Amino acid sequence: MRKAAGVILASAMSLWAMQALAQAPKAAAPAPAPAPNTAAKPACANPDALGVSRVVEIDTTGGPGFGFEHFKQLDFLRDKEVVLTFDDGPWPTTTPAVLKALADQCVRAVFFPIGKHATYHPEILKQVAAAGHTIGGHTWAHIALTSKKLTEQQRKDEIEKGFSAVKWALGAAPAPFFRAPALQHPPEIVTYLGERNMAIFSCDIDSFDFKTRKSEQVITNVMTKLDRLGKGIILMHDFQKPTAEALPELLRRLKAGGYKVVLMRAKAPVQTIASYDEALAKDAKLPTVSTRPLSSVVTTVPE
Repeated sequence: MRKAAGVILASAMSLWAMQALAQAPKAAAPAPAPAPNTAAKPACANPDALGVSRVVEIDTTGGPGFGFEHFKQLDFLRDKEVVLTFDDGPWPTTTPAVLKALADQCVRAVFFPIGKHATYHPEILKQVAAAGHTIGGHTWAHIALTSKKLTEQQRKDEIEKGFSAVKWALGAAPAPFFRAPALQHPPEIVTYLGERNMAIFSCDIDSFDFKTRKSEQVITNVMTKLDRLGKGIILMHDFQKPTAEALPELLRRLKAGGYKVVLMRAKAPVQTIASYDEALAKDAKLPTVSTRPLSSVVTTVPE
């Protein structure tokens, strides 16, 4: 009897507990995270900026070529459209100025950094990526791929090591966009780039900024040919001081002339080769600056 009574009592207590739990006030569900206030921050702080009119995504399968100076098949730009491209960076005295000029006009471009420069200044190349620009490759050491001193394998090494260096500097693979130094790409290299599914870039309008010390001449070189052609891929160098100085006015001239900027980006990142990645990581001078917090490095002590 005692056992039966105990069972009944336990069941009653269990039922009471369930009822009490049901009647207890429920804890308030956590409030959903507020949506980002995108309306409070305009896409571009400059209401009169040149901006980017459209973005085109490039499928690099088979190695398409761009720039009518060498490749005339893919004519994707409309009248009054331009693509801004910059070679030879990143460089501390000029690339930041180029980035500022582009940011002031809310414009994005395609950068083709030299592999060595990327390992010298990875922090600057990261700024290029953070600003939303497209980044490709421009060889490891800017050696002419048509040089008879290079074997075919050494030409391939220049390309692959360059991309691995950019990947190392960014911490992520860049776009499979390649531009050869001095726009010199022998036929076998064009074939190789196609096999590697890398787009190859020439240009329509060469600023020849490496031949002048005057920013005004850079602007004249670009606008004279652009007004004649009506559109095109513009080749400049973020390594060159005259370009950094000319860019703010050049962008204003483009807007005044009714030109619109198109950003080219890749459908997928480049697939670098593991052996080049490993060799680069082994040989590169890794950053040695301490990342310890300020409080653990600098402490005020009594005199």
